[in-house]
Amino acid sequence: MTKKILVVDDEREIVKVVRAYLQDAGFSVVTAADGQEALTVFRHEKPALVILDWMLPKMSGIDVCRALRKESDVPIIMLTARVEETDKLIGLELGADDYVTKPFSPRELVARVRAVLRRAEGGEAPPEIVEAGDVRLDMASRTVEVRGKRVDLTPTEFDLLAVLAQNPGRVFTRMQLLDKVQGYAYEGYERTIDVHIKNLRQKIEETPSEPRHIVTVYGVGYRFEA
Repeated sequence: MTKKILVVDDEREIVKVVRAYLQDAGFSVVTAADGQEALTVFRHEKPALVILDWMLPKMSGIDVCRALRKESDVPIIMLTARVEETDKLIGLELGADDYVTKPFSPRELVARVRAVLRRAEGGEAPPEIVEAGDVRLDMASRTVEVRGKRVDLTPTEFDLLAVLAQNPGRVFTRMQLLDKVQGYAYEGYERTIDVHIKNLRQKIEETPSEPRHIVTVYGVGYRFEA
């Protein structure tokens, strides 16, 4: 079944190029030129993934991301011309799965789309339950329970938690985690893991500021304690 991608950008040339590359890669594409239209198209078309520009008329990409996260766990890739790392990480803090900085390679964007969709869908592996302390992951349904209560995670958050929980006590560097959950690791992107870890702690830790499960190993990375 052809997967549908929603591309949201007010620059027509960017939309034209991205649509052409995605269609060549076998995806169907719907588009929106402003934030309000993006939400309308999303609710009507129900795409498998959203490529979302940061700077949009009527409603910013950040506000669209925030609105989407209130009603869906659809994978989101942010497009941004902002170069400051702190700016780039804002979208991730709101639940985006990845970001691409303008100007970008359309081929790289397609690769990112495929990688994010693979993470969101999981594999065809047989059902497997991972239990680590009071955290329970169902790898087949990609659901998580913490202390018996269902917790909603983004695809990236789930994959990150799965890697850590399946290897309790093992220390992973940021680059190792980035490679495992995204399928690629570029220098300069490793700090995005910190944002996903922060979001995970907010969702699974009783006291996020004093985490018991996802522990920082200073100067190295993170490990999971069951």
